[in-house]
Amino acid sequence: MDSRAAVATAEALSVSFAELAAVLRGGPEAAGFGDADPLRRVADAFLDGLAEISRLDAKSAALKVWLAAGYSAAAEALAGPSESPQDHTGQEMAVIAEVACVLTVSERAASALLAEAHALTTALPLTFSALQAGVISWQHARIMVDETVNLDPAGAQALEGHFLDPDVANPARGCPAGELAPGRFRHKARTWRERHHPVSIEKRHARSAADRRVEYAPDRDGMAWLSAYLPADQAAGIWDRTTTAARALQGPHEGRTLSQLRADTAATWLLGANTSAGAGTGDEGRENSGSATGETSHQETGGIAVSGGVPSPRAQVLITVPVMALLGLTDEPAMLDGYGPVPPSMARHLIADGAESFHRVLIDPRDGAPLEIGRTSYRLTKAQRQWLRLRDGRCPFPGCSNHSLDNEADHLLAWAYGGSTGISNLGQPCPRHHRLRHTTAWTPTTATKNEPPGWTSPSGRHYTSEHPDWEPPHWPAKLTTGASSATPP
Repeated sequence: MDSRAAVATAEALSVSFAELAAVLRGGPEAAGFGDADPLRRVADAFLDGLAEISRLDAKSAALKVWLAAGYSAAAEALAGPSESPQDHTGQEMAVIAEVACVLTVSERAASALLAEAHALTTALPLTFSALQAGVISWQHARIMVDETVNLDPAGAQALEGHFLDPDVANPARGCPAGELAPGRFRHKARTWRERHHPVSIEKRHARSAADRRVEYAPDRDGMAWLSAYLPADQAAGIWDRTTTAARALQGPHEGRTLSQLRADTAATWLLGANTSAGAGTGDEGRENSGSATGETSHQETGGIAVSGGVPSPRAQVLITVPVMALLGLTDEPAMLDGYGPVPPSMARHLIADGAESFHRVLIDPRDGAPLEIGRTSYRLTKAQRQWLRLRDGRCPFPGCSNHSLDNEADHLLAWAYGGSTGISNLGQPCPRHHRLRHTTAWTPTTATKNEPPGWTSPSGRHYTSEHPDWEPPHWPAKLTTGASSATPP
């Protein structure tokens, strides 16, 4: 796709959206009174609209890919030749950061988009043309990029041609790639890749096994995802063993579902408990799991045990708990560093039964924000570092979710140029964005007591940083009522 093709695509999209809008504007009335089944015509029109939107989405994605690849090439030309590997890495980081901020996505997503755009526009012409024509979806195009990774040009061309070139010697059988659900298309593409890869699967597996890892992703309602990238036999064995153990715990008096039992079993094994995940499902569990606050570690929802005696993690914890919630008088959430709001019962459980280190935080009773700690020397105190963790929660670069424990305190205005070591002149970028700040033209802006620094990109655009949304702590109704009644008129 060149500039003229991109313009033509944009104009065609505009016309298509206008035509679709005209159809939608007619609404159900366009069905007409003479149809044998006007409601069926209306339903079909909606389905036709969905199909057209899907094609337009694909064409829009192709244009987005072209724009991303074009910006990357233009930015590289503007930067000029790199003088060192460090400069080259810094230039790449700057481009990724700019695209991430323009699209309001994470840098990982921006990096993936740029890599996919480069692959599609340079190595996968059939895939890019099919996407531009709306024959395949963006998900299909991404799958093709994924499955051609580490293939030589001939192998990538063969895989692409098998599914997208009807004149190839041995085309894919069955429905066209674009008519397959993405998951099924991935399965077919991966199967073909495994069969025709020039490198043996044993060698590829040995190389891929070096990338094994465990990943953690916070979720809503005091929950989180923990996933592991493992050799297939190990993953399958773990799944089978966990399922077998969970099934063994099922019975007429067990209220937990198989999924809950499987999760409790895995958590118990990973946290090193000496007892089974199913040791007690009701009163038996409560008798054996008391705590200093009078709460139990055996939590229930609707009468069904959900923790099943799973032990507390033994870890260093920075947690902010409103005192009334700590006492069990209110239900407002606590704040767990690196995650966010958690139920107060979880906070009490961590404090009483799990955390090796618990740091209580003094907060402003008017707005719930932590109070600033002053210092005039260059070095930060432990309290200041913890305060930064509370203010920022994570790396302050837009879209970055790097945990604050991994980050480095940094003066916004350098100490050598008169910068103080006050909270308003401090940030805590992760190592990646610390390096971005010192090797490229990305610069942090000023911070405040309760707000981390924003950032200004090399193009002059300013991007604000996310910061915690502090709220005043809640007071129990009986305390506020008693205080008001005791106040003289």
